[in-house]
Amino acid sequence: MPQTGLLKKHLKKINIGIVCYPTFGGSGVVATELGKALAKEGHHVHFITYSQPSRLDFLNENLFYHEVEFRSYPLFEYPPYELALASKMVSVVRNEKLDLLHVHYAIPHASAAYMAKQILKTEGIYIPVVTTLHGTDITLVGKDASYEPVVTFSINQSDGVTAVSNDLRKETYDFFPITRDIEVIPNFIDLEKFKKQKKDHFKKAICPNGESLVVHISNFRKVKRIGDVIKVFYNIHAQRPAKLLMIGDGPERNGAEQQCREAGILSDVRFLGKLEAVEEVLSVADLFLLPSEKESFGLSALEAMACEVPVISSNTGGIPELNVQGVTGFMSEVGDVDDMTRKALFILDKANLPAFKANALRRAQEFDVSNILPLYENYYFRVLHETAPKISGSGVT
Repeated sequence: MPQTGLLKKHLKKINIGIVCYPTFGGSGVVATELGKALAKEGHHVHFITYSQPSRLDFLNENLFYHEVEFRSYPLFEYPPYELALASKMVSVVRNEKLDLLHVHYAIPHASAAYMAKQILKTEGIYIPVVTTLHGTDITLVGKDASYEPVVTFSINQSDGVTAVSNDLRKETYDFFPITRDIEVIPNFIDLEKFKKQKKDHFKKAICPNGESLVVHISNFRKVKRIGDVIKVFYNIHAQRPAKLLMIGDGPERNGAEQQCREAGILSDVRFLGKLEAVEEVLSVADLFLLPSEKESFGLSALEAMACEVPVISSNTGGIPELNVQGVTGFMSEVGDVDDMTRKALFILDKANLPAFKANALRRAQEFDVSNILPLYENYYFRVLHETAPKISGSGVT
């Protein structure tokens, strides 16, 4: 679009606010890495969250952090976080002269952004809002009748909407009366960060006798089908020497540990809890398991592939847009543990593993931040171009 190019040339750099959950979850990780990449390009990035995002560092002078403070009062059974968030958005937009707000995860960030936008309008300020849909804000929480009307309204009132996969875009249209376009911009990784680093001493400590190393990363919720991870590994373990590393934490962890204990494989399984530097573990892994019931994209699988680790996954949600059948790994029907086992053993065969590892890395290179960041930048400039009449009409320069 020529007009977008002209606007980009004119504005050059954007002063942007990013709202996200500051957690180890996919949406928070993507939002944080996006902000860091934007800052490296010279944009000013202001994070607005209730605590500092886990992957946020301040090694770039263009990064800023604004904490959302909310207090409990005896009158409130639950603290009114959405109100505190909207107020902080108003303050940051007003004081930092932001050009645009980018909110990640619809609930409650999109509705809080709408509230902030309405307040700022009374001051003669129009702030464009881009909402990125990440998955469970649509596929799980958003479908709840308690939230659906607000989710629908907030998405429709956004100035721009993106989704992390075509599958999530389709599901959003299928389940919500959305009346506006949704742009698909996939998740990404920084390949420099995930560049495979040989840590032979680490591999030998875990697999002293040359065992195959299998890894799973998630938040250990039911949708991740942690029991299937254990079952597939049990079957692999019965056929060849292997170790399993379980990274993450959540409500299914205790049950998974008990399952390993009952199966007699606990000595070959390590539960490592939440790790920030997952690349250090993935760099020595041979296979990644992701048998989820639903994945809107599969960011953890992409991180594994960036470390040359092939993937065994279910064929659900947005995973088929990432994991290439028979090339970067294999996909099976949800719950088909036997099929996943057969395919896992095929990959782990020494005659096959090198090709799968090389293919995984090549596929991950397509999702490097250097390829995806321009998609976000161009989308921002398009939104700014389309909302320019509203901005000028509100008195914003």
